[in-house]
Amino acid sequence: MSSNPGSTTAQPTTANPAEVAEPVAAQGSSDSTAQPAAALTPADTTEADAAPLPVVRNISLYSRLVICTYQPALSQDPAIEDSDYSSETQSILTSSTASVSDSVREYREIHGRSFTQKTEYWGPNDEQQNDALDFNDFADTFPSANVIGVDISPIQPSWVPSNCRFQIDDFEKEWTFNEKFDFIHARNLEGCIADLPALFEQCFAHTKPEGWFEILEFDIEVRSQTLGDLDDDHIFKRWHQHMLVSSTRLGKPHGNAVDRKLAKAMVNAGYVDVVERKWPIPIGTWPAKPDMKRLGMCTLDFLEQSIEGFGLFLLKEILGFTYEEVQVTLAELRSALRNPKNTPLYYL
Repeated sequence: MSSNPGSTTAQPTTANPAEVAEPVAAQGSSDSTAQPAAALTPADTTEADAAPLPVVRNISLYSRLVICTYQPALSQDPAIEDSDYSSETQSILTSSTASVSDSVREYREIHGRSFTQKTEYWGPNDEQQNDALDFNDFADTFPSANVIGVDISPIQPSWVPSNCRFQIDDFEKEWTFNEKFDFIHARNLEGCIADLPALFEQCFAHTKPEGWFEILEFDIEVRSQTLGDLDDDHIFKRWHQHMLVSSTRLGKPHGNAVDRKLAKAMVNAGYVDVVERKWPIPIGTWPAKPDMKRLGMCTLDFLEQSIEGFGLFLLKEILGFTYEEVQVTLAELRSALRNPKNTPLYYL
């Protein structure tokens, strides 16, 4: 179930069709089945990452948290050093599909962007923000599964597979499902959760014995592969601080994707065999490997499309920026993300 635009996923069982509830909130999409191209450098590995989690042995329920492994750093394309960088060389995606209903479609509008009336949710629900959701097709991939997608906004497509249905609801309220599920999938809930333990307890209560709960989150701090520790005045650092302060004031703080918070919350909820993985996701075309270069290009396109949605409400309505100040900040961030010499990345 989700407090912001989401997608659905499913996993069939060998006997009966799987019942799947998915608390998903995504401003874009990330494929949990993709092989990690590279992951943490030694400097990013902390004692907390290495420490084993307690295991609850008296509950026959198996779960994993897909978010962190140790692998070499991404390699940079040497041609980047000799290139003349131009912010015009990177493309921007701008189209979408989304539809639906009437009474729940009472939206707020902030400078041409539509938002739900639920004031503590910061993300837009308009076509520009929802374009990446077109990639989510798990019900097609797993036709033997019964897939339920839950969202706070009616942004679902009108044409869906016969094994997929949607509910408009808020995942932070009491769940209304009578059944339990084989597989619960969540993604991109950063800044959307007021009470993480309560959410995971509800997930656990609605997971079948030997069922799975999977969550994919990204650390919102943008880092540089080659520049090392950035000054506090760097736009990546300032953007990160803006997101932390504004989401905390809103009562749904960012930061669940670091320090094993998600893994610990899963264990405390009752899940066992919890696994945490982490991948670096490049932004832009600076990686040397073709597959990483393509991934970086897609990530940049996603951020180009989504970054205003991430920041408009939080910066303007929560931090008190003027609209012009928001746009100046976004322009500076976009320019830094587009510059391959910054080797930007974030961790999933």
